[in-house]
Amino acid sequence: MSMITLKFDIEQYEKVKEFYKDFLKDESGDYLDFSAEVNGVTIKGYSSKKSRRSVVFSGANAEQEVMIWQEFAIAEQKEPKKKENLHIVDFGEQIGSDEVGVGDFYLPMIVVAAYINSHQYQRLKELGITDSKKMSDAKIRELGPTLIKEFEFSKLTLSNEKYNEMIEKGENINSLKAKMHNRALNNLHEKYIDVIAIYVDQFVNEEKYYSYLTSKDEPILRGISFKTKGESRFPSVALASVIARYSFLLEKDKLKTKYGLEFPFGAGKQADEFKKVLLDKVGPVEFDKLVKKNFKNYSK
Repeated sequence: MSMITLKFDIEQYEKVKEFYKDFLKDESGDYLDFSAEVNGVTIKGYSSKKSRRSVVFSGANAEQEVMIWQEFAIAEQKEPKKKENLHIVDFGEQIGSDEVGVGDFYLPMIVVAAYINSHQYQRLKELGITDSKKMSDAKIRELGPTLIKEFEFSKLTLSNEKYNEMIEKGENINSLKAKMHNRALNNLHEKYIDVIAIYVDQFVNEEKYYSYLTSKDEPILRGISFKTKGESRFPSVALASVIARYSFLLEKDKLKTKYGLEFPFGAGKQADEFKKVLLDKVGPVEFDKLVKKNFKNYSK
Protein backbone atom coordinates (compact mmCIF):
# COMPACT_ATOMS: atom_id res chain seq x y z
CA MET A 1 0.00 0.00 0.00
CA SER A 2 1.35 3.44 -0.95
CA MET A 3 1.28 6.39 1.46
CA ILE A 4 2.08 9.86 0.12
CA THR A 5 1.97 13.20 1.96
CA LEU A 6 1.47 16.55 0.23
CA LYS A 7 1.66 19.96 1.91
CA PHE A 8 -0.52 22.92 0.88
CA ASP A 9 -1.01 26.53 1.81
CA ILE A 10 -4.28 27.21 3.63
CA GLU A 11 -6.15 28.42 0.54
CA GLN A 12 -5.27 25.40 -1.58
CA TYR A 13 -5.86 23.04 1.34
CA GLU A 14 -9.45 24.31 1.64
CA LYS A 15 -9.96 23.52 -2.06
CA VAL A 16 -8.75 19.96 -1.48
CA LYS A 17 -11.07 19.60 1.51
CA GLU A 18 -14.03 20.95 -0.48
CA PHE A 19 -13.26 18.57 -3.35
CA TYR A 20 -13.76 15.53 -1.08
CA LYS A 21 -16.78 16.79 0.85
CA ASP A 22 -19.08 14.13 -0.65
CA PHE A 23 -16.77 11.32 0.48
CA LEU A 24 -16.18 12.28 4.12
CA LYS A 25 -15.84 9.69 6.88
CA ASP A 26 -16.66 10.15 10.56
CA GLU A 27 -13.20 9.94 12.09
CA SER A 28 -11.22 11.92 14.63
CA GLY A 29 -7.59 12.14 15.73
CA ASP A 30 -4.79 14.49 16.72
CA TYR A 31 -4.79 17.44 14.32
CA LEU A 32 -7.07 15.46 11.95
CA ASP A 33 -9.27 17.96 10.12
CA PHE A 34 -11.06 15.61 7.71
CA SER A 35 -11.02 12.05 6.48
CA ALA A 36 -12.45 10.81 3.19
CA GLU A 37 -12.36 7.69 1.05
CA VAL A 38 -12.71 7.44 -2.73
CA ASN A 39 -11.59 4.92 -5.34
CA GLY A 40 -9.99 2.78 -2.65
CA VAL A 41 -7.84 5.68 -1.44
CA THR A 42 -8.06 7.15 2.07
CA ILE A 43 -7.44 10.91 2.19
CA LYS A 44 -6.73 12.58 5.53
CA GLY A 45 -6.22 16.30 6.08
CA TYR A 46 -4.22 17.58 9.04
CA SER A 47 -4.13 21.13 10.37
CA SER A 48 -1.83 22.83 12.86
CA LYS A 49 -0.98 26.34 13.98
CA LYS A 50 1.45 26.66 11.10
CA SER A 51 0.52 28.26 7.79
CA ARG A 52 0.76 24.90 6.00
CA ARG A 53 -1.59 21.94 5.95
CA SER A 54 -0.83 18.30 5.21
CA VAL A 55 -2.92 15.80 3.25
CA VAL A 56 -2.03 12.11 3.41
CA PHE A 57 -3.10 9.77 0.59
CA SER A 58 -2.94 6.04 1.30
CA GLY A 59 -4.05 2.92 -0.55
CA ALA A 60 -3.23 0.91 -3.65
CA ASN A 61 -4.33 3.77 -5.95
CA ALA A 62 -2.79 6.60 -3.91
CA GLU A 63 -0.33 7.55 -6.67
CA GLN A 64 -3.19 8.21 -9.09
CA GLU A 65 -5.06 10.42 -6.62
CA VAL A 66 -1.91 12.39 -5.81
CA MET A 67 -1.46 13.21 -9.51
CA ILE A 68 -4.52 15.49 -9.25
CA TRP A 69 -2.94 17.68 -6.58
CA GLN A 70 0.82 17.41 -6.99
CA GLU A 71 1.23 20.56 -9.04
CA PHE A 72 -0.63 22.61 -6.38
CA ALA A 73 1.39 21.31 -3.43
CA ILE A 74 4.20 23.18 -1.72
CA ALA A 75 7.66 21.98 -2.59
CA GLU A 76 9.26 21.42 0.78
CA GLN A 77 12.60 23.02 1.51
CA LYS A 78 14.51 20.41 3.46
CA GLU A 79 18.04 20.14 4.67
CA PRO A 80 20.12 18.42 2.01
CA LYS A 81 20.17 14.70 2.60
CA LYS A 82 23.22 12.60 2.18
CA LYS A 83 22.82 11.44 -1.39
CA GLU A 84 22.53 7.71 -1.83
CA ASN A 85 25.45 6.51 -3.88
CA LEU A 86 23.57 4.56 -6.51
CA HIS A 87 25.73 2.78 -9.03
CA ILE A 88 25.66 -0.22 -11.32
CA VAL A 89 26.01 -3.35 -9.20
CA ASP A 90 25.81 -6.01 -11.93
CA PHE A 91 27.64 -5.74 -15.25
CA GLY A 92 26.93 -9.29 -16.40
CA GLU A 93 24.27 -11.13 -18.36
CA GLN A 94 20.85 -10.18 -17.09
CA ILE A 95 17.19 -9.49 -17.79
CA GLY A 96 15.37 -6.50 -16.28
CA SER A 97 11.98 -4.83 -16.63
CA ASP A 98 10.33 -1.47 -16.11
CA GLU A 99 7.04 0.21 -16.96
CA VAL A 100 5.59 3.54 -18.03
CA GLY A 101 2.11 5.09 -18.30
CA VAL A 102 0.82 4.11 -14.85
CA GLY A 103 -0.14 7.67 -13.92
CA ASP A 104 -1.33 8.79 -17.36
CA PHE A 105 -5.03 9.40 -17.96
CA TYR A 106 -4.86 9.21 -21.77
CA LEU A 107 -1.78 7.15 -22.61
CA PRO A 108 -1.45 3.35 -22.26
CA MET A 109 0.53 1.29 -19.78
CA ILE A 110 3.65 -0.27 -21.29
CA VAL A 111 5.96 -2.83 -19.71
CA VAL A 112 9.31 -3.70 -21.26
CA ALA A 113 11.78 -6.43 -20.31
CA ALA A 114 15.27 -6.18 -21.78
CA TYR A 115 18.26 -8.51 -22.04
CA ILE A 116 21.93 -7.56 -22.05
CA ASN A 117 25.27 -9.31 -21.61
CA SER A 118 28.60 -7.95 -20.38
CA HIS A 119 29.74 -6.93 -23.89
CA GLN A 120 26.52 -5.02 -24.55
CA TYR A 121 26.96 -3.09 -21.31
CA GLN A 122 29.85 -1.25 -22.92
CA ARG A 123 27.61 -0.37 -25.85
CA LEU A 124 25.00 1.06 -23.46
CA LYS A 125 27.70 3.24 -21.91
CA GLU A 126 28.72 4.47 -25.35
CA LEU A 127 25.13 5.44 -26.12
CA GLY A 128 24.72 7.16 -22.76
CA ILE A 129 21.83 4.99 -21.63
CA THR A 130 20.74 5.58 -18.05
CA ASP A 131 17.45 5.93 -16.16
CA SER A 132 14.94 7.25 -18.73
CA LYS A 133 13.79 9.92 -16.24
CA LYS A 134 17.27 11.44 -16.49
CA MET A 135 17.14 11.59 -20.30
CA SER A 136 15.24 14.07 -22.43
CA ASP A 137 12.45 12.83 -24.68
CA ALA A 138 14.40 14.25 -27.64
CA LYS A 139 17.40 12.09 -26.74
CA ILE A 140 15.21 9.03 -26.24
CA ARG A 141 13.61 9.58 -29.65
CA GLU A 142 17.09 9.83 -31.16
CA LEU A 143 18.39 6.62 -29.57
CA GLY A 144 15.18 4.56 -29.67
CA PRO A 145 15.58 3.17 -33.22
CA THR A 146 19.14 2.04 -32.41
CA LEU A 147 18.10 0.35 -29.18
CA ILE A 148 15.24 -1.65 -30.66
CA LYS A 149 17.51 -2.77 -33.49
CA GLU A 150 20.55 -3.78 -31.41
CA PHE A 151 19.04 -5.21 -28.21
CA GLU A 152 16.63 -8.02 -27.35
CA PHE A 153 13.49 -6.97 -25.51
CA SER A 154 9.87 -7.92 -24.91
CA LYS A 155 7.24 -5.18 -24.89
CA LEU A 156 3.63 -5.38 -23.70
CA THR A 157 1.18 -2.54 -24.29
CA LEU A 158 -2.14 -2.37 -22.43
CA SER A 159 -4.59 -0.08 -24.20
CA ASN A 160 -6.87 2.00 -22.00
CA GLU A 161 -9.88 0.16 -23.40
CA LYS A 162 -8.42 -3.18 -22.24
CA TYR A 163 -7.23 -1.58 -18.99
CA ASN A 164 -10.81 -0.49 -18.18
CA GLU A 165 -12.08 -3.96 -18.95
CA MET A 166 -9.56 -5.52 -16.55
CA ILE A 167 -10.27 -2.99 -13.79
CA GLU A 168 -13.99 -3.76 -14.06
CA LYS A 169 -13.11 -7.44 -13.54
CA GLY A 170 -11.48 -6.64 -10.21
CA GLU A 171 -7.85 -5.96 -11.15
CA ASN A 172 -5.94 -2.96 -9.82
CA ILE A 173 -2.94 -1.12 -11.19
CA ASN A 174 -0.39 -3.16 -9.25
CA SER A 175 -1.94 -6.50 -10.18
CA LEU A 176 -1.92 -5.48 -13.84
CA LYS A 177 1.72 -4.39 -13.59
CA ALA A 178 2.71 -7.66 -11.91
CA LYS A 179 1.03 -9.74 -14.62
CA MET A 180 2.61 -7.68 -17.40
CA HIS A 181 6.09 -7.80 -15.86
CA ASN A 182 5.80 -11.56 -15.36
CA ARG A 183 4.83 -12.16 -18.97
CA ALA A 184 7.44 -9.81 -20.46
CA LEU A 185 10.20 -11.36 -18.34
CA ASN A 186 9.05 -14.86 -19.24
CA ASN A 187 9.11 -14.02 -22.93
CA LEU A 188 12.82 -13.22 -22.71
CA HIS A 189 13.75 -15.91 -20.20
CA GLU A 190 12.36 -18.59 -22.50
CA LYS A 191 14.93 -17.43 -25.06
CA TYR A 192 17.77 -17.00 -22.55
CA ILE A 193 16.98 -19.87 -20.23
CA ASP A 194 20.39 -19.85 -18.48
CA VAL A 195 20.11 -16.27 -17.25
CA ILE A 196 19.81 -16.23 -13.46
CA ALA A 197 20.09 -12.46 -12.87
CA ILE A 198 16.56 -11.11 -13.28
CA TYR A 199 15.62 -7.65 -11.99
CA VAL A 200 12.40 -5.69 -11.58
CA ASP A 201 12.18 -2.02 -10.67
CA GLN A 202 10.21 -2.62 -7.47
CA PHE A 203 6.67 -1.26 -7.18
CA VAL A 204 5.44 -3.71 -4.51
CA ASN A 205 7.27 -6.17 -2.26
CA GLU A 206 8.06 -9.68 -3.45
CA GLU A 207 5.26 -11.37 -1.51
CA LYS A 208 2.62 -8.99 -2.85
CA TYR A 209 3.98 -9.27 -6.40
CA TYR A 210 3.59 -13.04 -6.47
CA SER A 211 0.17 -12.89 -4.80
CA TYR A 212 -1.11 -11.12 -7.93
CA LEU A 213 0.00 -13.95 -10.25
CA THR A 214 -3.06 -16.16 -9.96
CA SER A 215 -3.58 -17.40 -13.52
CA LYS A 216 -3.13 -21.15 -13.98
CA ASP A 217 -2.36 -20.58 -17.67
CA GLU A 218 0.57 -18.22 -17.11
CA PRO A 219 3.96 -19.61 -16.03
CA ILE A 220 5.39 -17.74 -13.05
CA LEU A 221 9.01 -16.66 -13.23
CA ARG A 222 10.76 -17.06 -9.87
CA GLY A 223 14.13 -15.91 -8.61
CA ILE A 224 13.54 -12.23 -9.33
CA SER A 225 15.44 -9.49 -7.48
CA PHE A 226 13.16 -6.58 -6.62
CA LYS A 227 14.95 -3.26 -6.13
CA THR A 228 13.79 0.35 -6.01
CA LYS A 229 15.61 2.73 -8.36
CA GLY A 230 16.53 -0.32 -10.40
CA GLU A 231 17.33 1.85 -13.42
CA SER A 232 20.35 3.19 -11.54
CA ARG A 233 21.53 -0.22 -10.34
CA PHE A 234 21.01 -2.58 -13.27
CA PRO A 235 21.72 -1.75 -16.93
CA SER A 236 18.98 -4.13 -18.13
CA VAL A 237 16.37 -2.13 -16.17
CA ALA A 238 17.80 1.15 -17.47
CA LEU A 239 17.57 -0.18 -21.02
CA ALA A 240 14.01 -1.39 -20.42
CA SER A 241 13.00 2.01 -19.03
CA VAL A 242 14.33 3.84 -22.11
CA ILE A 243 12.71 1.46 -24.60
CA ALA A 244 9.44 1.73 -22.64
CA ARG A 245 9.61 5.53 -22.77
CA TYR A 246 10.43 5.48 -26.49
CA SER A 247 7.46 3.18 -27.13
CA PHE A 248 5.31 5.48 -25.00
CA LEU A 249 6.27 8.50 -27.12
CA LEU A 250 5.39 6.57 -30.28
CA GLU A 251 1.96 5.77 -28.82
CA LYS A 252 1.47 9.49 -28.20
CA ASP A 253 2.45 10.16 -31.80
CA LYS A 254 -0.12 7.60 -33.04
CA LEU A 255 -2.89 9.33 -31.10
CA LYS A 256 -1.91 12.70 -32.54
CA THR A 257 -1.90 11.29 -36.07
CA LYS A 258 -5.28 9.59 -35.65
CA TYR A 259 -7.16 12.38 -33.88
CA GLY A 260 -5.21 15.49 -34.85
CA LEU A 261 -4.78 16.42 -31.19
CA GLU A 262 -1.80 16.70 -28.83
CA PHE A 263 -2.62 14.31 -25.99
CA PRO A 264 -1.11 15.49 -22.67
CA PHE A 265 0.99 13.40 -20.32
CA GLY A 266 -0.07 12.66 -16.75
CA ALA A 267 -3.38 13.27 -15.01
CA GLY A 268 -3.05 16.83 -13.80
CA LYS A 269 -4.48 20.18 -14.86
CA GLN A 270 -3.57 19.78 -18.53
CA ALA A 271 -5.32 16.41 -18.66
CA ASP A 272 -8.46 17.94 -17.16
CA GLU A 273 -8.45 20.87 -19.56
CA PHE A 274 -8.05 18.51 -22.51
CA LYS A 275 -11.16 16.46 -21.61
CA LYS A 276 -13.69 18.78 -23.24
CA VAL A 277 -11.55 19.13 -26.35
CA LEU A 278 -11.39 15.37 -26.77
CA LEU A 279 -15.07 14.83 -25.94
CA ASP A 280 -16.13 17.39 -28.51
CA LYS A 281 -13.86 15.74 -31.08
CA VAL A 282 -14.72 12.04 -30.61
CA GLY A 283 -17.92 11.82 -28.55
CA PRO A 284 -18.50 9.94 -25.27
CA VAL A 285 -18.34 6.38 -26.65
CA GLU A 286 -14.90 6.81 -28.20
CA PHE A 287 -13.77 8.95 -25.26
CA ASP A 288 -14.41 6.05 -22.87
CA LYS A 289 -12.04 3.89 -24.90
CA LEU A 290 -9.24 6.45 -24.77
CA VAL A 291 -9.02 7.14 -21.03
CA LYS A 292 -8.49 5.25 -17.78
CA LYS A 293 -11.98 5.39 -16.32
CA ASN A 294 -10.97 4.70 -12.72
CA PHE A 295 -8.99 7.96 -12.58
CA LYS A 296 -10.45 10.94 -10.73
CA ASN A 297 -10.25 12.90 -14.00
CA TYR A 298 -13.04 10.71 -15.32
CA SER A 299 -15.38 10.78 -12.30
CA LYS A 300 -15.06 14.59 -12.16
